[in-house]
Amino acid sequence: MPNFKRIFVENSFVFVTAVINNRDRTLLTDFSDEFKLVIQSAKESCAFKIHAIALMPDHFHIIIRPKIITEYPKIISLIKIYFTKSLPTTLRAELSNEVSISKIIKRESGVWQRRFFERTIRDQTELNHLTDYIHYNPVKHQLVEKPSAWRHSSFQKFVKEGHYEPGWCDFTQLKDYH
Repeated sequence: MPNFKRIFVENSFVFVTAVINNRDRTLLTDFSDEFKLVIQSAKESCAFKIHAIALMPDHFHIIIRPKIITEYPKIISLIKIYFTKSLPTTLRAELSNEVSISKIIKRESGVWQRRFFERTIRDQTELNHLTDYIHYNPVKHQLVEKPSAWRHSSFQKFVKEGHYEPGWCDFTQLKDYH
């Protein structure tokens, strides 16, 4: 088994992607209201700010800035645990039937993949790039034609703050030229 090393740089942003176990399911968007409550609960346990987020049907991307940088693995773990507990009991039971033997032995649920991807953001250019990546992700996955049409992201917050124009990456008008 690989030995993962995490880098903890104080006062930095961290980009995280976490994926549900069975990517054929749409748990995160089906239970998006529960996910919002889960984020609030995680914030009550660990101090962090969300810079950007996109909730996809089977995964989420988030950029956070933890008050204590060494707590970001705990933050993601809490989000995953709280979300799992927020699901209906019958669904959790159904998902537990889809887990591997190694997950059963470790008493893990069938909701999430075991690990998550994280990247410490080094500078403003990288922060801007990953923020754009998060907001364009629903278009990339062909869930919507433009970022402003996806209601499960922080895109509208960025428009209100003046970071994006409302029509950012809206290429729908280009279809007339094909």
